[in-house]
Amino acid sequence: MGGFREYDQYDALGLAELVRRKEVSSLELVEEAVSRIEKVNPQINAVIHPMYDLARQQAQGELPAGPFQGVPFLLKDLLVHYAGVPTRCGSRFFKDFVPDHDSEMVRRYKAAGVIVLGKTNAPELGLVPFTEPELFGPTNNPWAPSRTAGGSSGGSAAAVAARMVPMAHGNDGGGSIRIPASCCGVFGLKPTRGRNPIGPDLGEAWQGLAIDHVLTLSVRDSAAMLDATAGPDVGAPYFAPPPARPFLEEVGQDPGRLRIAFTTKPLLPAAVHPDCVKGVEETAKLLADLGHHVEEATPQIDGSAFARAFLTMVCGETQADIEEGEKLVGRKAASRDFEPSTWALMLLGRQISSGEFTRAVRTLQRFARQIGQFFEAYDVLLTPTLSMPPFKTGALQPKGFEAFALKLLGSLNAGALLNVLAGIEELAEQVFAFIPFTPVFNVTGQPAMSVPLYWNAEGLPIGMHFVGRYGDEATLFRLAAQLEQARPWFDRRPPVCAG
Repeated sequence: MGGFREYDQYDALGLAELVRRKEVSSLELVEEAVSRIEKVNPQINAVIHPMYDLARQQAQGELPAGPFQGVPFLLKDLLVHYAGVPTRCGSRFFKDFVPDHDSEMVRRYKAAGVIVLGKTNAPELGLVPFTEPELFGPTNNPWAPSRTAGGSSGGSAAAVAARMVPMAHGNDGGGSIRIPASCCGVFGLKPTRGRNPIGPDLGEAWQGLAIDHVLTLSVRDSAAMLDATAGPDVGAPYFAPPPARPFLEEVGQDPGRLRIAFTTKPLLPAAVHPDCVKGVEETAKLLADLGHHVEEATPQIDGSAFARAFLTMVCGETQADIEEGEKLVGRKAASRDFEPSTWALMLLGRQISSGEFTRAVRTLQRFARQIGQFFEAYDVLLTPTLSMPPFKTGALQPKGFEAFALKLLGSLNAGALLNVLAGIEELAEQVFAFIPFTPVFNVTGQPAMSVPLYWNAEGLPIGMHFVGRYGDEATLFRLAAQLEQARPWFDRRPPVCAG
């Protein structure tokens, strides 16, 4: 059976409508998506586990009557399980782990009608904001293959940007939906904490900082998918307040005259690239032209203290992930099973006392209270998503002495070295310098989105980052749809593009 050559002229809701009207079959869409993946994946390495035969089988069966009936979809290979398909988390240690059940999010995606064609690349355990795992190799940016696609949902963002699929799964614990959305020029929203379920295997991930959603070409696809997946699952420790009406109904509604603060000053220690500054300035002018009240204002936090507390939390969570992974895999983990920086984070986690971990979490919670006070005066905050355009692949990998020290640390398994090994903290500073805006709003739990509104002179996308009040995705969807209409991005195509 042939494909559907007009595939990339539609968003996911548009394709689903064609399936419902029987103008195209789900199998035709699947075949078209498979051909596109096979065409461009060798150049960008976004899909690391095809599921084509399973997808074809499902496309020919009875399709759920969800909003995305029969639409091809890709699942990030991190945090969620698809029964009978490996969940590798970008790690050699998990390369043979096959779960026997679906995660609740996967059940909801299936009920929404999507057909999962495969799994996308992610860094090991999702720990860094670039997608370069040793297990599968780097995902390249469709706009410039020598550049990063971002992370940790880099494979999903690159696949959507290259028009393999109109929508793909991601998750976000420090910016991991918004970062690759910015790098790849697609739309990416991180929902409010507790909006989407994370069961049945976890009550929360990364102390509630991490949450699942999607990367899309259109605003309305993101809204409709959030309608399909939002709400608590059995045993959820907490959940976000329900919206007043479906998020899809917000798309196209007048957002009113919003009070919008903007800043290009980094919230964590960093230098912000002039292209990112220019993007924010142009976007602030656009917002003012659209009738919003726009003024420059910056939330005040101790960025260095925030970064230290965040790193402490990540070390503890990495230790727990690896130790729980040992039970899933059925053997003890060793340094050879992981990349040196991952193993170093785990060893650091072992050196952190329960009191230190708890104090770090409380420190982050206090920062969230400070940020909450800032939003008493504003509806939305605008920043660059990132501090710089997409960097060259490999630029943030450990080099020289740092790489040697990390490998030595892993081979010796020597906790005493941790007191003199400043390398891991230096690496963390480099990472935070790339993402000085996004992690703060994982800690606060507020909804935030990267909107593809600006491209620099080199043709690289630079996302604009909008943050709303806790529980108020509705305002963000209304604003995003207004911006989408004022400065459309759907027809912008990267040099590496299927179709």
